[in-house]
Amino acid sequence: MHPRIYKEFEQICSDRQVRGAVLEVGAVPLEESLLCMKSLSGASEKIGINLDGPHEYRDFKIVKGNGNSMDCFPDNRFDAVLCNATLEHDKYFWKTLVEIKRVARPGGLIAIGVPGFVKFRAEKIKAVLRRIPVFNLLDKHAYFNMLFTSTATCAVHNWPGDYYRFSQQAVREVFLEGLEQIDVRSIMSPPRIIGIGCKSNAG
Repeated sequence: MHPRIYKEFEQICSDRQVRGAVLEVGAVPLEESLLCMKSLSGASEKIGINLDGPHEYRDFKIVKGNGNSMDCFPDNRFDAVLCNATLEHDKYFWKTLVEIKRVARPGGLIAIGVPGFVKFRAEKIKAVLRRIPVFNLLDKHAYFNMLFTSTATCAVHNWPGDYYRFSQQAVREVFLEGLEQIDVRSIMSPPRIIGIGCKSNAG
């Protein structure tokens, strides 16, 4: 995990003063696990879930399981559910999103990081370049039009596959649907998007 992403999650959990039981979906038995963050030192319990398990590392355990169906955990089990760089590898990520919301307690924090795409300020120059005849011709060329129709995204990183990149809109309207106190952050370039919300006390 890139240190900048780790730092952002650290800040999120510190600001929200995360305590109680914490779950990391896609946890690994390494120092880069979100469960190793200093901001979680006050957590009463730390658990991870991963297809590759079980593991024990430092002060947490990782159970073997699939985020698509976390039957090993009851409803409203965790005070915080964290997930980073996992959903792009999940063929059925929407099932994992449902499960994340199910196992979070009412009022509990949910924070999810994914590789994404955004419209960069530099891309605004494309509209200006299209007014110049030679660039207008390049825009119509099969190989050069990518200069006008593409944006930067995180490199492919297969484990066990790499299926998706997400927009800020997808994070806000799909990932965080039904949550409260929503915040969507885009950091780095190519962008990593982090969606933050709290499960409604009503549900």
